[in-house]
Amino acid sequence: MGAAAAGRVLVSEHAREEAAREERVDDGGAPAQVARDEDALLAVAVEAATSAGALLLERARGGAERHVSSKSTPTDLVSEADLTSERAIRELLATRRPHDGFVGEEGDDVEGTSGLRWIVDPLDGTVNFLFGIPQWCVSVAVRDEHAVLAGAVYDPNRGELFSATRNGPATLADARGTVELRGRPRSRGRAQLQTAMLATGLAYDAHVRAAQARVLARVAPCVRDIRRFGAAALDLAWTAAGRFDAYFERTVKQWDIAAGVLVCERAGLRVLELPVHEQLPWGILAADAQLAEPLLELVGGP
Repeated sequence: MGAAAAGRVLVSEHAREEAAREERVDDGGAPAQVARDEDALLAVAVEAATSAGALLLERARGGAERHVSSKSTPTDLVSEADLTSERAIRELLATRRPHDGFVGEEGDDVEGTSGLRWIVDPLDGTVNFLFGIPQWCVSVAVRDEHAVLAGAVYDPNRGELFSATRNGPATLADARGTVELRGRPRSRGRAQLQTAMLATGLAYDAHVRAAQARVLARVAPCVRDIRRFGAAALDLAWTAAGRFDAYFERTVKQWDIAAGVLVCERAGLRVLELPVHEQLPWGILAADAQLAEPLLELVGGP
């Protein structure tokens, strides 16, 4: 597998052995040593993502959501499905990992006492979900003070589970089995920007969208094509799986990208930051190492 992106802090073998010990509880009931085995944490992430995904799929098949409201703008929607999914994940984590912290897109924010924190998007692609477009997912990740330890992105519509741990491979599991992810195969030489298939997303704010449109106008003649499917976590997972050559987006939040970035990094891709400009907020770019810098030159500025 490809190495992790520059700057990633890896835990030592000794630290991993220490972290994998069984949890000890002090007199006050708080953990004195929290088990941080990556595989065990990933198992919890997978359970949370798949159980919430099953719940959402049942709601999607039952018809349109009746309870919908807007958040930052009239186009930034939240449904009862988002809230129900987040509650279900919170309840599961409260049972499996009661001392961990939690931050979710729909408002839950708990510090915890273990040093670990779960970062959850209970329904990434809400607008797609509400319009009956089967391009949405559940994203669940857990991080320590350094970076993400384990993450899972589950697509219930296709039965695809993308996952990774900080020191393990990125994988895709579905009805056919499990495969390791390595980005798009490069059997014919170096990656070329002009033949690259890109994925991106647009902000909810109209002024930011206008600035993004100018960037897209500059990029479009230089690449094979651009896709905009409306679920950042899936865009990242699909880039790790080689369905896209690269992905870039601004205005993403930690719950949008925590699991997907880890999957991309463990698949050997580079993940770079997009700097803030006057009308362009912070963002990220994930791509094959040979495409990352040329693409950053195209999309990194106004």
